[in-house]
Amino acid sequence: MLRRSGLSLGQYFLRRKNHAGFSWYLSKANMSKPVQARRLEGVDKNVWVEFVKLAATYPTVNLGQGFPDFSPPDFVKEAFVKAVSGENTKLHQYTRAFGHPVLVTILARFFGKLLGRELDPMTNVLVTVGAYQALFYCFQALVDEGDEVIIIEPYFDCYEPMVKMAGGTPVFVQLRQKVVEAGKLMSSRDWQLEPAELASRFTERTKAIVLNSPHNPLGKVFSREEMELIADLCVKHDVLCFSDEVYEWLVYDGKEHVRFASLPGMWDRTITIGSAGKTFSVTGWKVGWTLGPDRLLKHLRTVHQNSVYHCATAAQEAVAQAFQREFDNYGKPDSYFVQLAQELEQKRDFLVQSLVAGGMKPIVPEGSYFLLADFSKFKSDLPDLPDSDEPYDSRFIKWMIKNKGLVAIPVSAFYSNSQKRNYDHLIRFCFVKEDATLKAAEVILQQWRLEKTDQ
Repeated sequence: MLRRSGLSLGQYFLRRKNHAGFSWYLSKANMSKPVQARRLEGVDKNVWVEFVKLAATYPTVNLGQGFPDFSPPDFVKEAFVKAVSGENTKLHQYTRAFGHPVLVTILARFFGKLLGRELDPMTNVLVTVGAYQALFYCFQALVDEGDEVIIIEPYFDCYEPMVKMAGGTPVFVQLRQKVVEAGKLMSSRDWQLEPAELASRFTERTKAIVLNSPHNPLGKVFSREEMELIADLCVKHDVLCFSDEVYEWLVYDGKEHVRFASLPGMWDRTITIGSAGKTFSVTGWKVGWTLGPDRLLKHLRTVHQNSVYHCATAAQEAVAQAFQREFDNYGKPDSYFVQLAQELEQKRDFLVQSLVAGGMKPIVPEGSYFLLADFSKFKSDLPDLPDSDEPYDSRFIKWMIKNKGLVAIPVSAFYSNSQKRNYDHLIRFCFVKEDATLKAAEVILQQWRLEKTDQ
């Protein structure tokens, strides 16, 4: 009869509430056993889900999420079109599980040259679904119950939940703000680790430290001296380093990006994480990679083969062709890496000027897509914001989205719970945007400043 009625079991019993089976159905539908795995406790909220939804709901100028709103270079698009429309039908099927052979070969050549060592494409390179998955693999494969992982604050928000999901314990150490001369803009280089404080975080339980340079959200480019301090502590305490270098080509003002694995003794204890999305302005392709010694990467491969197993073949082929082009043009004016950094440095400077003119205090980044700005002068203008446990910067941005049409990201999202309130006077802007988008943001800031002046 149930089959003839076309009803599900639940629908059938709901229509016949006096039926004896109704009580049985409810007892099964409301399970007494916990549904959620303990590893997910406290990691369910995500700043990107919330603020991307807000940005899509209201008409806005979006300087929030870190993706370009301009087209990637022609040679990258042409490589993808060729991959999907050419006569090589194999590019529509599975490829090697741990990385398309053409891609891992050029990545080994390219980064082997930069690191000053010969890399085996089969054992020293692993292709992943974006850098996000590469990070997840690091924690799942190498962090165990009770291990401690040092995270430098502020930090890209996924580091903390990924450590916890692996059963590890995040241990935080802060970048401290230096006092700058009155009237000068603060730079990301004015945020530094205190050596004694950093050293105190290393214990016998420390398994790894996460290093992100160029840095998100601050835009800091760690100096060679800062990295050597970290490297010495890693050697002393036998600690691994997960080096998140996705913004490696986006360094400004003549600064140097130092590859952590290139420091003496660091190759054997470092996993370097890269991203085609950030490298070629194709964040939606989700092609990432890890580089490192086989003794570490073999454990990441185990996680990989038991999760996604395989990454999109055509996207890998296109990224391989793009890297081959950049390998041939490395360091030359025609290199996309050179051109993109020059272009973004100009965009950064434009946004800095717009924020200053609008009444905010930007922190000038040395690298990455992002800059932080102090909006303290605006706090007194918004007394009607409801008081709650939510950090002020988060509430402020929600108000700004709805009332000013401008999107940013709260910096408190990049801090541990104990520090969120100490940094909720800062918000993060993304400047990897069309000039028209940045000019639209400037107009909003100018109008806002005029409104404040008239009050």
